[in-house]
This record gives sequence, C-alpha cells and structure tokens, in this order.
Amino acid sequence: MLSATLKLFCGTSHQHLQRMTALKRTASTVIGHKMMQIHSGMRQHNLSIWSYNLQCKCQNTMGCKKEDNQNIGILFSEMELAYVKQGEEALWKALSILEQQDGWQVEIKEENGDNVSSKWLPGVGKVFRMEAILDAPTKQLYVELFDQLEKMDEWNPSVRQIQVLQRIGKGTVITHEVARETAGNLISQRDFVNIRHCWQQNSTYFLAGSATQTKSMPPQKGLVRAEAGPSCVVLAPMKNDKNKTRLTWLLSVDLKGWLPKSLINQALSQAQVDFIKHLRLHLSIPPRTALL
Repeated sequence: MLSATLKLFCGTSHQHLQRMTALKRTASTVIGHKMMQIHSGMRQHNLSIWSYNLQCKCQNTMGCKKEDNQNIGILFSEMELAYVKQGEEALWKALSILEQQDGWQVEIKEENGDNVSSKWLPGVGKVFRMEAILDAPTKQLYVELFDQLEKMDEWNPSVRQIQVLQRIGKGTVITHEVARETAGNLISQRDFVNIRHCWQQNSTYFLAGSATQTKSMPPQKGLVRAEAGPSCVVLAPMKNDKNKTRLTWLLSVDLKGWLPKSLINQALSQAQVDFIKHLRLHLSIPPRTALL
C-alpha cells in the first residue's frame, strides 16, 4: 500500500505538474521527498538511521554544518530523534491536506484579499486554511514565526506566553504555548505542548507543528490542555516581488472542553484573521535601534 502511494506522489506526470499551482507543485515535491524518506526508514527498521537522513537534509537547508550532520547519532538521543520524526510527519500530513483543492468552504473573506476557508476531514475534524499576501520577504517572516517565536506575545495579544522547552538541532523545537481567553471570554485559557518543525526548499519555508508530550510540561492547573493537529504555515515569495510573501496557513486544533461547535469554528477562523492583522501591524513598525 505504501509503495503504491509513493508511486502516486512521485510518479506525477510532467504535464500534470505544469497545470498545478506553485503551492501544489512545491507541496507535491516535498510530500514525495517526505514519503520516500519515511518508506526508507521503515525498510531500515532503525529510528536513528531514519532520522539521520531527515535531519541531514533539513538542517543543511537551515545552515547546519556538515561535520555536525556526521555526528547526528552521537549528538541526539533516541527520544530527540523521535521528536524530529514526529515533526516531519506533521509536515507531510499538513501538506497533503493543503494539496487538496476540493471541498473547501469560505468562512471569512476580507476586502484586502485575506480569506479563511475550511473543510471536514475524516479522522482529523474541521481544518482551516488562511491565505494572505504580506509585505515582507519570506526570510523575515521565518525569523518572526520560528526563530523568534518566543517574542510572539509582544505583538500578538491572543498569546500570553510561548516558551521553548527544547531545541533539537536548528529545525525542530518543543514549545509550551498559553493562549488567552477568546470569544468574549467564553473560551477560557488554553495551553498547548507542540512539536514545531521547519523545512526550507529553495526560497519557500514550511513551518509545521502538532501536539506532542513531554515530561517537562505536564498539564497545568487552571489551564485546559488543547491539542493541535497537523498544522503548517507555508511562506512563499511572490514571483513579481520578492519583498512580498504569500502566506498559506493550515490550522487544525482540538480545543477540548464542552464547547458548541459553532462557537469553536467561529473563534478559530477569526483567530487566523486577527493573527494576520497583528502580524501586519508588527511588521509595519520600524525595528527599534539602540541608543548611542
């Protein structure tokens, strides 16, 4: 079954690829790479070898030194390699969802072109897709949304705190995130423990994530532990202006608790719109310079 799926992804005809959108072409390529790596790892039945191949390719794109990759098995524990594997799986699952073109229903459409759509997936639930054009290069957005994600609470009022619990190489982190009350305080504070993984292909960045578990952050008193499904932010440069970025954000989350589905759906789609508004405002403010 897996071999057949691999052929389906990797054997896409050139004519079909020409008709695909830029995001679909990139996603299809990445998914093919991911599934080939996963299939290779399954054949080896060895987590260290499987994760070594993944980390070498990913961290090379993020500036990891070659000599570091040669000692991957020594530098990272089996548990750390398992986290990398989980991040990689979240990435290709999210991209496989984004590649689906049918079944999306419009939730919010803004005058500036921003839009949120959703669809229901068996075994996953309702997922949301945000699409927007931002006046910033992809590298800057990567820094804001991945390298400096612990500073997100400084410009995003819906976030109370983001803490990096563990870094694994340059492309994978485990985070604890606390979200403030939403929907007029009808949805109380939630916290998340997520694995976040970054992949770069050419000038496009893929920032994926999903829920994970770690002994260092058990459930917290006074907080409802929500769970993120396979999610991903795709940052692709605009062809006609490299200082602009097309952002595509897949959001999949289970807020837990006894909440009406209609309230959850409205809150999640609006949260994506609000996030982009706060990000735009943050990007519009010139960086503070040190006083001489």
